[in-house]
Amino acid sequence: MSETRPLRIGFVATRFAGTDGVSLEAEKWAVELRAMGHDVYYFAGIVDRPTDKSMEVPEAFFGHPDVETIGHAVFHDPTPGRPPEISRRIDELTTHLKEQLYEFVRRFELDMLLPENALAIPMHLPLGLAITGLAAETGMPVLAHHHDLSWERNRFLVNDAPDILRAAFPPPLPNVRHVCINTLQREHIALRLGRTARVIPNVMDFENPPPGPDGYPNQLRRELGFDENELLVLLPVRVVPRKGIEHGIELASRLERSAKLVISHETGDEGNGYADRVREYADLLGVEVVWAADRVAEENRLDEDGRQLYTLADFYDAANFMTYTSLIEGFGNAFLEGVYHRTPIVVNRYPIYELDIRPKGFRCLEMHGYITKSLVHETNELMEDRERSRAWADENYAIGLHHYSHQTVRDGLRAELVEMFPA
Repeated sequence: MSETRPLRIGFVATRFAGTDGVSLEAEKWAVELRAMGHDVYYFAGIVDRPTDKSMEVPEAFFGHPDVETIGHAVFHDPTPGRPPEISRRIDELTTHLKEQLYEFVRRFELDMLLPENALAIPMHLPLGLAITGLAAETGMPVLAHHHDLSWERNRFLVNDAPDILRAAFPPPLPNVRHVCINTLQREHIALRLGRTARVIPNVMDFENPPPGPDGYPNQLRRELGFDENELLVLLPVRVVPRKGIEHGIELASRLERSAKLVISHETGDEGNGYADRVREYADLLGVEVVWAADRVAEENRLDEDGRQLYTLADFYDAANFMTYTSLIEGFGNAFLEGVYHRTPIVVNRYPIYELDIRPKGFRCLEMHGYITKSLVHETNELMEDRERSRAWADENYAIGLHHYSHQTVRDGLRAELVEMFPA
């Protein structure tokens, strides 16, 4: 496939920092784009990328107080209608952010913008409107990468901003191209917008296997209070209702061997109510939950209190198995991470898993909405059969290499850029 000329590409999101799925997938794209000879730059409310390649605008963060006020009024206030003062604040923030985006384009002499979920999930209405406004005013090429579309989340279905959602989430502009992460999203974009979309699934670097476990996983188990024969059941998910954490708790409570759950991510952006529910349910079933988000870092190091911090890879290597019992996912990053680190997986057959992932032939233990006696039995058996567990892990890795490696991203991005910037 032919290559386009070197481009200067501006990534835009509410946040480029930490280990959330959007930040991680965006960086995989950035790595591949740089390898193709392109320069990449970042615009967000929180940015941990190089300062000479980024522009941090606090008002672009979804957790900014003004943005939270707008979100509450539009999506959570039961009073019908959108108050005029909220509309004015949306307009003011949109104008401010659009001015900042123009400065971003000018400062780095950008050829195109690449919004990461900012034109998909309406957690930041003014940012979506600002990107759309700039695209409409300039005709600048935009490649919108969608992870979570608004109609996929119940909390956005009832709202006082249908005009904004139709305009910008996502926008039906001719210079905005769409990339999504599953086939169902592609079908919905076609039906709702009358636009085509390319599917580029989330990926892992299967071409480069992870190094073998060092001493950190064993140290992690000791520090988190695990006995040698005790099962570490990993839940590598944010604590939000759609992750179905209750199923992991129930499964752990019914196993023959003593088991503790380790939750490696923080409470998400939907409040603390669900985390309280998880604690209460675990107490009810007598399952110990280890909340380990404060022990996760991008590299092994000590924190300011002298505690050892661990990578996500350490958690996968330390786990006897992981549960991925989500009710709904845009794709399933944690599933691929488990495959990459050769961790046995208990997975719920959520719609995208059923449609896009399961047909590839992965060897997992599966549930279909609830825990059954047979699933408990199968899990007990797999925990005692290390040879079968290793064989499944090797088979899964080979499938991941074939379908979900970085080559998939390279091929998809090359095709998009050639169409956007023909020779």
